Amino acid sequence: MTNRGYTVLAFVLGGVVGAGVALLFAPASGEVTRKRIRDGATDAADRLTEKYEDVKETVAENAGKVKQMFEDKKEELKAVYEAGREAYIKGK
Repeated sequence: MTNRGYTVLAFVLGGVVGAGVALLFAPASGEVTRKRIRDGATDAADRLTEKYEDVKETVAENAGKVKQMFEDKKEELKAVYEAGREAYIKGK
């Protein structure tokens, strides 16, 4: 084969390799891209829903604790009020 033959062969072989690489790295079709976007959005929505439920549960637990603490303090205050009232009445 002549020098010119090798040059043409290298050019054609380079074109074939380049085309193969281009196919490997080419962007996906519109259908595939839309599916990836849809799947990503679904995953994000699922994670967001899960986090929302976790936060909702935590808030409910803390609200219950605050309510119980308020009730306890209310009972303590009521007992102090009654003791003060009785002391006032006895002192009269």
